[in-house]
Amino acid sequence: MQQTTFEIATRGPGLYEFTRDVAAWVSGTGLLTLMIQHTSASIVIQENADPEVQTDLQNYFHRLVPPTTDPSMSYLTHTYEGPDDMPAHIKAAMLPTHLAIPVTDGQLQLGTWQGIYVFEHRDRPHHRRVIAHLSN
Repeated sequence: MQQTTFEIATRGPGLYEFTRDVAAWVSGTGLLTLMIQHTSASIVIQENADPEVQTDLQNYFHRLVPPTTDPSMSYLTHTYEGPDDMPAHIKAAMLPTHLAIPVTDGQLQLGTWQGIYVFEHRDRPHHRRVIAHLSN
């Protein structure tokens, strides 16, 4: 069994890939579990070949759950941490906050175009922590 923490600096909404960091850390054969320690960001496996995929995902979720300044969100009551906070919690409730990835002989068993991303939902920069646990 191995454990570590990855810190991913974000600059605002978007997807931040950290596949290489994880791939450099894993060894052996087992199941890797990743969990983000935040309630306003998510962790996802997504395409890492075309950056338009990340842009489209970000735009889709912004349209689906706009900031509390949007009239359609006037029913929300948790607004004192900014207009992006409660929508960020909603997005994190809709998207994964943990992943399980098989590891074989030190290699992540991701598909050809798959990468591991923190999906930042807040407007300002953050340092997000992802706990990694590899069970051999």
